[in-house]
Amino acid sequence: MSELDNAERSAPVGRGKARSGAVHAHHARSLDYETVALVLQGGGALGAYQAGVLEGLEEARIPLNWVAGISIGALNTAIIAGNEPGMRVARLREFWETICRPGYTPAMPAPFEHALFMASDATRSMLTAFQAASAAAQGQNGFFAPRVPAPLPWLANAPDRVSWYDTTPLKATLERFCDFERINSGETRVSVGAVNVATGNFVYFDNTRTTLRAEHFIASGALPPGFAPVEIDGEFFWDGGVVSNTPLHEVLSASPRRDTLVFQVDLWSARGPVPQTLENVGTRVKDIQYSSRTRLVTDMLQREQRYRHLLRELLERVPEAVREGDHLCKVVEDLACGKRYNVLQLIYQQQKFERGDKDYQFGRTTMQSHWDAGLTDIRRTLSHDTWLDLPSNQTGFVTHDIHRVAD
Repeated sequence: MSELDNAERSAPVGRGKARSGAVHAHHARSLDYETVALVLQGGGALGAYQAGVLEGLEEARIPLNWVAGISIGALNTAIIAGNEPGMRVARLREFWETICRPGYTPAMPAPFEHALFMASDATRSMLTAFQAASAAAQGQNGFFAPRVPAPLPWLANAPDRVSWYDTTPLKATLERFCDFERINSGETRVSVGAVNVATGNFVYFDNTRTTLRAEHFIASGALPPGFAPVEIDGEFFWDGGVVSNTPLHEVLSASPRRDTLVFQVDLWSARGPVPQTLENVGTRVKDIQYSSRTRLVTDMLQREQRYRHLLRELLERVPEAVREGDHLCKVVEDLACGKRYNVLQLIYQQQKFERGDKDYQFGRTTMQSHWDAGLTDIRRTLSHDTWLDLPSNQTGFVTHDIHRVAD
């Protein structure tokens, strides 16, 4: 399959034939963009926030033709792309309820867990600390399990066994909740990022270039040393977050360029309080480490797009007769671009009770809290009707973030 180059996939989303596959009998919302992408950052247990965002997009009948993710974002990508619109929220719900159960021991009764979570800040902190310790000790159902016996740090082993946990259960879970024929059908473009362990090169597994299997998504979430690299076609791959925790650059720099609307869903906030305890230092370091790439990419591409628009304006001042025969004008024409980009940022805001273990705290009530936060944020974002408009500024690039508006 070519890279989004046929007429049907280059038409504005929500119009003409591309509207088939909208949420059951409902019509997809008409948008003046050729690409509408959902970009999902990595962040472990915080990924339920992304599921809430997806629910809001389905609720508003926003059509997507590209979903890209890294780490937990890649797993959510598999569920979204692997199910038809209208079924995605239900499948995400089943997936998250599955992996938010303990690996071996019975789950805490839901009413009791909810009561502890809601009782006070103290009980909430104790509950979440217990659940994070449980994940570390026994893994999570359908996701990962401790290696028994535990590997000895100085003892050589096969590459796919060099980790504290075994993600074999995740393959069956993904194959249960995802239709990989649908993922590879080309109905929605799918991209997930990983890093080649031997070369250190960052790669995207993309359904326009290769047939995606469960292993590609698991590799994107194989964060060392917790998870072992995943072998694909004789090479080993780790979590893409080792290099870059967001696939935003892949979407915004895609060629040929198109008018693009991106829902960028991040799980780590670059902005936060200065820590006053050693415990909070670790949490803040994670936030900065995993969010910095997003800010860098956005700033860089905004500047780049401004230069492309300026080149286009300058080229239009050159007489057509000169442009046709001038090699330099041809080079400038290739660099110039009048396409427009709109990035709607949805960034999870850390709760007071959360600490450095928030990315592996898989409690069901916490999961629901993250999910609800994502749903609330996307509803608030979509309430700004003009935010969905094509950019009309000089650069052709805009970003919106409800939390910055609130500040």
